Amino acid sequence: MSLHEITRAIKLSKTSVFRLLCTLESAGYVQQDSAARYGLVPEIRRPVSSRFLIRLLQASTPILQDLCRNLRETISVAALFENRVEVIAVEESPETIRMGNVAGHIVPPNASSLGKVITAYQSDERRDKLLRSFGLYRFTPQTITDRAELRREFERIREQGFAADREESVADGYCFAVPIANRNGEVSAAISLSLPTMRMRQPEAQTERFVAALRAAAATISAAL
Repeated sequence: MSLHEITRAIKLSKTSVFRLLCTLESAGYVQQDSAARYGLVPEIRRPVSSRFLIRLLQASTPILQDLCRNLRETISVAALFENRVEVIAVEESPETIRMGNVAGHIVPPNASSLGKVITAYQSDERRDKLLRSFGLYRFTPQTITDRAELRREFERIREQGFAADREESVADGYCFAVPIANRNGEVSAAISLSLPTMRMRQPEAQTERFVAALRAAAATISAAL
């Protein structure tokens, strides 16, 4: 669309629209062609499929409930959108002291287990975009903000098949996540378990147990997709 067409459509002043377009262009979301018409850059023309999200929610909801009932910790599912990883479903732990989560929360790709595990399985270009969009913020002393160290963390996640957040996004909180692949084998979602550090009394045994349960859940969800 031309600047005039956009201005007319959204009913803002031409100056304001131009300023917004310049910001979007510099951020890599919008580009101009030779006729000075604006459009989305090619790689973001196809947002996450609403049909996929519906199927993901349908497949994961009963599994979240079963996992939460059996493990008594908070279970979450997140999906990959164009420039972010966002929580789409949560089943809260019945425990009085618990790690909470909320649907709609955008998770950090360098700190949370959901963000890290989904980001780790993306192409270099997509991974860089996710990191650039969110930023490398330090949430706790354990947060990884060095790019070289983060690259090694992503390699480790792909090797072991799961991500752990050991007080990296919030103090006194642990979280584990495994990838959920779609029918093409692409990782576009993940499922996680979150709990307070105080309940990690046997870290090695509990990690193994939680990851095994999450992997079984992810496999069931992937099959349904």
